Amino acid sequence: MSTQILKPDEAFDQDCTEPAGCKAVELLIEPRDRDLGGFSVRRVLPTRQRRMVGPWVFFDHMGPAEFAAGEGVNVRPHPHINLATVTYLFEGEILHRDSVGSYQAIRPGDVNLMVAGKGITHSERERSEVTQTAHRLHGLQLWLALPEADEEIDPAFYHYPSDDIPRVEIDGVPIRVIMGSAYGETSPVKVFADTLYVEAHLQAGQRIRVPEAEERAVYVAEGELTAGNTQIPEYAMAVLSDEPGIELTATRDSRIAIVGGQNLGKRYMEWNFVSSRRERIEQAKSDWKAQTFPKVVGDEEEFIPMPE
Repeated sequence: MSTQILKPDEAFDQDCTEPAGCKAVELLIEPRDRDLGGFSVRRVLPTRQRRMVGPWVFFDHMGPAEFAAGEGVNVRPHPHINLATVTYLFEGEILHRDSVGSYQAIRPGDVNLMVAGKGITHSERERSEVTQTAHRLHGLQLWLALPEADEEIDPAFYHYPSDDIPRVEIDGVPIRVIMGSAYGETSPVKVFADTLYVEAHLQAGQRIRVPEAEERAVYVAEGELTAGNTQIPEYAMAVLSDEPGIELTATRDSRIAIVGGQNLGKRYMEWNFVSSRRERIEQAKSDWKAQTFPKVVGDEEEFIPMPE
Protein backbone atom coordinates (compact mmCIF):
# COMPACT_ATOMS: atom_id res chain seq x y z
CA MET A 1 0.00 0.00 0.00
CA SER A 2 1.20 3.49 -0.78
CA THR A 3 0.15 6.35 1.47
CA GLN A 4 -0.58 9.78 0.14
CA ILE A 5 0.71 13.13 1.40
CA LEU A 6 -2.42 15.21 1.93
CA LYS A 7 -2.44 18.91 1.15
CA PRO A 8 -3.12 20.66 4.47
CA ASP A 9 -5.60 23.09 2.87
CA GLU A 10 -7.72 20.08 1.92
CA ALA A 11 -8.13 19.24 5.60
CA PHE A 12 -9.55 22.47 7.05
CA ASP A 13 -13.07 21.03 7.36
CA GLN A 14 -12.78 19.60 10.88
CA ASP A 15 -15.69 20.06 13.25
CA CYS A 16 -14.79 22.87 15.67
CA THR A 17 -16.87 24.24 18.52
CA GLU A 18 -16.35 26.94 21.13
CA PRO A 19 -17.63 25.54 24.44
CA ALA A 20 -19.97 28.04 26.10
CA GLY A 21 -19.12 29.15 29.61
CA CYS A 22 -15.88 27.18 29.87
CA LYS A 23 -12.88 29.17 31.05
CA ALA A 24 -10.50 26.27 30.40
CA VAL A 25 -11.26 25.43 26.75
CA GLU A 26 -11.30 27.96 23.93
CA LEU A 27 -11.91 25.57 21.04
CA LEU A 28 -12.73 21.88 20.61
CA ILE A 29 -11.44 20.33 17.38
CA GLU A 30 -12.85 16.97 16.24
CA PRO A 31 -11.04 15.81 13.09
CA ARG A 32 -12.64 13.63 10.46
CA ASP A 33 -11.09 10.33 9.48
CA ARG A 34 -9.49 10.15 6.05
CA ASP A 35 -9.04 6.71 4.57
CA LEU A 36 -5.86 6.48 2.52
CA GLY A 37 -6.63 3.00 1.29
CA GLY A 38 -6.68 0.97 4.48
CA PHE A 39 -4.77 3.59 6.45
CA SER A 40 -6.64 6.11 8.57
CA VAL A 41 -5.34 9.62 9.25
CA ARG A 42 -6.95 12.25 11.46
CA ARG A 43 -5.72 15.74 10.64
CA VAL A 44 -6.17 17.90 13.74
CA LEU A 45 -4.14 20.99 12.82
CA PRO A 46 -4.44 23.25 10.93
CA THR A 47 -8.13 24.19 10.96
CA ARG A 48 -9.92 27.27 9.68
CA GLN A 49 -10.51 28.43 13.25
CA ARG A 50 -7.01 27.60 14.52
CA ARG A 51 -3.95 27.35 12.32
CA MET A 52 -1.31 26.91 15.06
CA VAL A 53 -0.86 26.15 18.76
CA GLY A 54 2.42 27.70 19.82
CA PRO A 55 4.96 26.70 17.15
CA TRP A 56 2.96 23.61 16.12
CA VAL A 57 1.47 24.08 12.64
CA PHE A 58 0.45 20.52 11.81
CA PHE A 59 -0.83 17.56 13.85
CA ASP A 60 -1.72 14.17 12.34
CA HIS A 61 -2.88 11.08 14.20
CA MET A 62 -2.16 8.05 12.00
CA GLY A 63 -3.79 4.71 12.58
CA PRO A 64 -4.05 2.44 14.34
CA ALA A 65 -3.64 0.60 11.05
CA GLU A 66 -3.49 -3.15 10.41
CA PHE A 67 -1.32 -4.23 7.47
CA ALA A 68 -1.27 -7.67 5.91
CA ALA A 69 2.04 -9.26 4.98
CA GLY A 70 3.49 -7.52 1.95
CA GLU A 71 1.76 -4.22 2.70
CA GLY A 72 2.74 -1.16 4.70
CA VAL A 73 3.66 2.51 4.62
CA ASN A 74 5.46 3.48 1.43
CA VAL A 75 5.73 7.28 1.19
CA ARG A 76 8.02 8.28 -1.68
CA PRO A 77 10.55 11.13 -1.37
CA HIS A 78 9.01 14.56 -0.88
CA PRO A 79 10.36 17.98 0.23
CA HIS A 80 9.99 20.38 3.16
CA ILE A 81 11.28 23.88 3.94
CA ASN A 82 11.40 26.25 6.94
CA LEU A 83 10.01 23.73 9.46
CA ALA A 84 10.90 20.74 11.62
CA THR A 85 8.99 17.46 11.64
CA VAL A 86 8.46 15.28 14.71
CA THR A 87 7.51 11.60 14.41
CA TYR A 88 6.43 9.64 17.49
CA LEU A 89 5.05 6.11 17.34
CA PHE A 90 2.82 4.19 19.74
CA GLU A 91 3.12 0.95 17.75
CA GLY A 92 5.04 -0.27 14.73
CA GLU A 93 8.08 1.04 12.90
CA ILE A 94 8.86 3.51 10.08
CA LEU A 95 12.12 3.71 8.15
CA HIS A 96 13.27 7.30 7.65
CA ARG A 97 15.70 8.28 4.88
CA ASP A 98 16.62 11.83 3.89
CA SER A 99 18.88 13.99 1.74
CA VAL A 100 21.42 14.62 4.51
CA GLY A 101 22.16 10.88 4.52
CA SER A 102 20.07 9.71 7.48
CA TYR A 103 18.89 6.09 7.59
CA GLN A 104 16.94 5.51 10.78
CA ALA A 105 14.17 3.17 11.89
CA ILE A 106 11.89 4.82 14.44
CA ARG A 107 10.18 2.58 16.98
CA PRO A 108 7.64 3.22 19.76
CA GLY A 109 8.78 5.84 22.25
CA ASP A 110 11.63 7.15 20.07
CA VAL A 111 11.61 10.70 18.73
CA ASN A 112 12.65 11.57 15.16
CA LEU A 113 13.29 15.29 14.68
CA MET A 114 13.96 16.35 11.09
CA VAL A 115 14.92 19.99 10.59
CA ALA A 116 14.11 21.06 7.04
CA GLY A 117 15.61 24.55 7.24
CA LYS A 118 16.52 25.76 3.75
CA GLY A 119 15.34 22.48 2.24
CA ILE A 120 15.32 18.73 2.76
CA THR A 121 13.86 15.69 1.01
CA HIS A 122 12.85 12.51 2.84
CA SER A 123 10.96 9.25 2.44
CA GLU A 124 9.01 7.12 4.90
CA ARG A 125 8.86 3.42 4.18
CA GLU A 126 9.11 0.15 6.08
CA ARG A 127 11.91 -2.40 6.22
CA SER A 128 11.30 -5.72 4.48
CA GLU A 129 11.73 -7.45 7.84
CA VAL A 130 8.61 -5.57 8.99
CA THR A 131 6.45 -5.93 5.89
CA GLN A 132 7.02 -9.67 5.46
CA THR A 133 4.52 -10.35 8.25
CA ALA A 134 1.22 -8.81 9.34
CA HIS A 135 1.84 -5.74 11.49
CA ARG A 136 0.34 -2.58 13.01
CA LEU A 137 1.24 1.10 12.85
CA HIS A 138 -0.02 3.82 15.18
CA GLY A 139 1.42 7.20 16.06
CA LEU A 140 1.61 10.97 15.68
CA GLN A 141 3.28 13.15 13.08
CA LEU A 142 3.69 16.83 13.84
CA TRP A 143 5.30 19.87 12.24
CA LEU A 144 6.94 22.77 14.03
CA ALA A 145 7.37 26.21 12.52
CA LEU A 146 10.91 27.50 12.90
CA PRO A 147 11.54 31.05 14.18
CA GLU A 148 12.16 33.42 11.28
CA ALA A 149 15.87 33.65 12.16
CA ASP A 150 16.17 29.84 11.81
CA GLU A 151 13.99 29.18 8.78
CA GLU A 152 16.95 28.95 6.38
CA ILE A 153 19.42 27.03 8.56
CA ASP A 154 21.12 23.95 7.18
CA PRO A 155 18.91 20.85 7.20
CA ALA A 156 19.62 18.26 9.89
CA PHE A 157 18.25 15.09 11.45
CA TYR A 158 18.21 14.04 15.11
CA HIS A 159 17.14 10.70 16.57
CA TYR A 160 16.43 10.22 20.28
CA PRO A 161 15.94 6.65 21.57
CA SER A 162 13.04 6.04 23.91
CA ASP A 163 15.32 5.59 26.93
CA ASP A 164 16.63 9.15 26.50
CA ILE A 165 13.20 10.74 26.95
CA PRO A 166 12.62 11.81 30.59
CA ARG A 167 9.92 10.08 32.61
CA VAL A 168 8.24 11.29 35.77
CA GLU A 169 5.25 10.18 37.82
CA ILE A 170 2.90 12.82 39.26
CA ASP A 171 0.15 11.61 41.64
CA GLY A 172 0.36 8.16 40.10
CA VAL A 173 0.22 9.43 36.47
CA PRO A 174 3.19 8.33 34.30
CA ILE A 175 4.40 11.24 32.13
CA ARG A 176 7.02 11.58 29.39
CA VAL A 177 8.45 15.03 28.68
CA ILE A 178 9.07 14.61 24.96
CA MET A 179 10.03 18.21 24.14
CA GLY A 180 10.65 21.24 26.33
CA SER A 181 10.47 21.43 30.11
CA ALA A 182 7.60 20.37 32.38
CA TYR A 183 7.03 18.73 35.77
CA GLY A 184 10.64 19.37 36.78
CA GLU A 185 12.12 17.53 33.77
CA THR A 186 13.73 18.81 30.56
CA SER A 187 13.85 16.79 27.35
CA PRO A 188 17.12 16.49 25.40
CA VAL A 189 15.20 16.91 22.11
CA LYS A 190 16.41 20.03 20.31
CA VAL A 191 14.05 23.03 20.23
CA PHE A 192 14.31 26.39 18.48
CA ALA A 193 11.70 28.29 20.48
CA ASP A 194 9.71 27.68 23.65
CA THR A 195 8.14 24.31 22.82
CA LEU A 196 5.99 21.91 24.83
CA TYR A 197 5.19 18.27 24.06
CA VAL A 198 4.19 15.94 26.89
CA GLU A 199 2.62 12.47 26.87
CA ALA A 200 0.64 11.09 29.80
CA HIS A 201 -1.34 7.93 30.58
CA LEU A 202 -4.24 8.45 32.97
CA GLN A 203 -6.49 5.85 34.52
CA ALA A 204 -10.15 6.70 34.90
CA GLY A 205 -10.53 9.23 37.70
CA GLN A 206 -6.93 10.43 37.64
CA ARG A 207 -6.11 14.06 36.91
CA ILE A 208 -3.16 16.07 35.70
CA ARG A 209 -2.37 19.79 35.81
CA VAL A 210 -1.46 21.30 32.43
CA PRO A 211 2.01 22.89 32.29
CA GLU A 212 2.08 26.64 31.77
CA ALA A 213 2.90 27.90 28.27
CA GLU A 214 1.99 30.87 26.09
CA GLU A 215 -0.32 28.59 24.07
CA ARG A 216 -1.29 24.98 24.72
CA ALA A 217 -3.68 22.23 23.73
CA VAL A 218 -4.41 18.63 24.67
CA TYR A 219 -5.14 15.79 22.23
CA VAL A 220 -6.86 12.59 23.35
CA ALA A 221 -5.27 9.72 21.43
CA GLU A 222 -7.20 7.17 23.52
CA GLY A 223 -9.92 7.59 26.13
CA GLU A 224 -11.83 10.66 27.25
CA LEU A 225 -11.16 13.72 29.44
CA THR A 226 -12.84 16.70 31.00
CA ALA A 227 -11.35 20.18 31.34
CA GLY A 228 -13.53 22.50 33.41
CA ASN A 229 -17.06 21.69 32.31
CA THR A 230 -16.03 20.58 28.80
CA GLN A 231 -15.87 16.95 27.77
CA ILE A 232 -12.98 16.13 25.43
CA PRO A 233 -13.77 12.93 23.53
CA GLU A 234 -11.38 10.43 21.99
CA TYR A 235 -9.57 11.76 18.89
CA ALA A 236 -10.36 15.40 19.79
CA MET A 237 -8.06 18.32 20.58
CA ALA A 238 -8.99 20.99 23.11
CA VAL A 239 -7.21 24.31 22.63
CA LEU A 240 -6.81 25.58 26.16
CA SER A 241 -7.04 29.12 27.51
CA ASP A 242 -4.35 30.95 29.46
CA GLU A 243 -6.31 30.34 32.66
CA PRO A 244 -3.75 29.24 35.32
CA GLY A 245 -3.96 25.85 36.99
CA ILE A 246 -6.08 24.04 34.38
CA GLU A 247 -6.60 20.40 35.32
CA LEU A 248 -7.55 17.51 33.06
CA THR A 249 -9.54 14.60 34.50
CA ALA A 250 -9.80 11.21 32.79
CA THR A 251 -13.31 9.80 32.61
CA ARG A 252 -11.85 6.68 30.95
CA ASP A 253 -8.34 5.26 30.81
CA SER A 254 -6.58 7.71 28.48
CA ARG A 255 -3.40 8.39 26.52
CA ILE A 256 -2.98 12.12 25.89
CA ALA A 257 -0.55 14.52 24.25
CA ILE A 258 -0.16 18.07 25.56
CA VAL A 259 1.43 20.44 23.04
CA GLY A 260 2.11 24.15 22.97
CA GLY A 261 4.70 26.85 23.39
CA GLN A 262 5.62 30.20 21.93
CA ASN A 263 3.46 31.97 19.35
CA LEU A 264 5.78 32.53 16.38
CA GLY A 265 3.40 34.64 14.30
CA LYS A 266 1.71 33.90 11.00
CA ARG A 267 2.90 31.09 8.76
CA TYR A 268 1.87 30.28 5.20
CA MET A 269 1.36 26.64 4.26
CA GLU A 270 0.98 24.89 0.94
CA TRP A 271 1.46 21.19 0.37
CA ASN A 272 4.58 20.23 2.38
CA PHE A 273 5.93 23.76 2.57
CA VAL A 274 5.65 26.11 5.56
CA SER A 275 7.20 29.57 5.74
CA SER A 276 6.75 33.07 7.12
CA ARG A 277 7.12 34.29 3.49
CA ARG A 278 4.69 33.43 0.74
CA GLU A 279 7.32 34.04 -1.93
CA ARG A 280 9.58 31.43 -0.30
CA ILE A 281 6.86 28.81 -0.78
CA GLU A 282 6.52 29.77 -4.45
CA GLN A 283 10.28 29.33 -4.86
CA ALA A 284 10.13 25.91 -3.17
CA LYS A 285 7.31 24.83 -5.50
CA SER A 286 9.36 25.84 -8.52
CA ASP A 287 12.45 24.09 -7.17
CA TRP A 288 10.54 20.85 -6.60
CA LYS A 289 8.99 20.93 -10.05
CA ALA A 290 12.49 21.43 -11.50
CA GLN A 291 13.82 18.65 -9.22
CA THR A 292 16.64 20.83 -7.88
CA PHE A 293 16.03 19.78 -4.27
CA PRO A 294 18.69 17.38 -2.94
CA LYS A 295 17.93 13.69 -3.42
CA VAL A 296 17.24 11.19 -0.65
CA VAL A 297 20.44 9.18 -0.17
CA GLY A 298 19.71 5.58 -1.14
CA ASP A 299 16.21 6.43 -2.41
CA GLU A 300 16.96 8.58 -5.46
CA GLU A 301 14.69 7.11 -8.11
CA GLU A 302 11.13 7.92 -7.01
CA PHE A 303 9.44 11.13 -5.88
CA ILE A 304 5.97 12.56 -5.23
CA PRO A 305 5.12 15.11 -7.94
CA MET A 306 4.03 18.61 -6.95
CA PRO A 307 0.20 18.58 -6.88
CA GLU A 308 -1.41 20.74 -9.52
